[in-house]
Amino acid sequence: MRTAILSEIRGITIRQPPDEAPLPTLRHAGILSAEDQAVVDEYRAMLAACKDPQPWTPGSSVDVAVRIGPFVERAHPRLGDDRGPVIAVALVHPDTPHTPYSRRFNTGWVRCETTAILGTWQPAYRMLTHAAAALDLPDDIGMRPAHYAVHVEARRPDGTRYALLRLGPYTQCGHTDRDVDQLNAQLAQAAPGTQVLTASAVPFDFSGLESYSDPYESDAAARLAAAVAGRDLPHGIDLSA
Repeated sequence: MRTAILSEIRGITIRQPPDEAPLPTLRHAGILSAEDQAVVDEYRAMLAACKDPQPWTPGSSVDVAVRIGPFVERAHPRLGDDRGPVIAVALVHPDTPHTPYSRRFNTGWVRCETTAILGTWQPAYRMLTHAAAALDLPDDIGMRPAHYAVHVEARRPDGTRYALLRLGPYTQCGHTDRDVDQLNAQLAQAAPGTQVLTASAVPFDFSGLESYSDPYESDAAARLAAAVAGRDLPHGIDLSA
């Protein structure tokens, strides 16, 4: 019924019948029933929300409306990871913002480009969600997991490069930036003999999970010191190929 109503809305003249008259459906001379009128009002509210979205401010701790293909979904930004061109969000059900979208599908934290954010979430966007169409989220939502890593590279005497240290996954970019700054300060004082490049923050590569050290299990500076001390041993991942 709702789909049929939305497909016919533009061709209907909306008017209020007399109080004593029965409220017909769309099949009766274009006069809407109370139920159908509610759908039209909802549709109008959605159009108004899309035409004039409420701006979203980073750090405001409010949910945002995010475009997922032709749909719009409710997303919860991760505090401390909600600034910059790419932020971390969790897609949530439009009616239950504190739970995952469904038992089958839980995106966890994902990387969301701010260009995909329509604005602050408004209830009027609900009819644009997968939930409103009785659909679950697709397997591919076009957003990568929001996990980060720190890579420290070194250069051998013959000019080839290798990964001196890989730390990850980090769950917040703030933690990543903290360790990058700490490691770069430490690298500036590295012993001569190995030309160590700067530490850098990168997206976490789940396919190479075994090559990473957990940054939350030990101090990043201690791990770097151990890696530099053992730099002449046959270790590391060759990056020159």
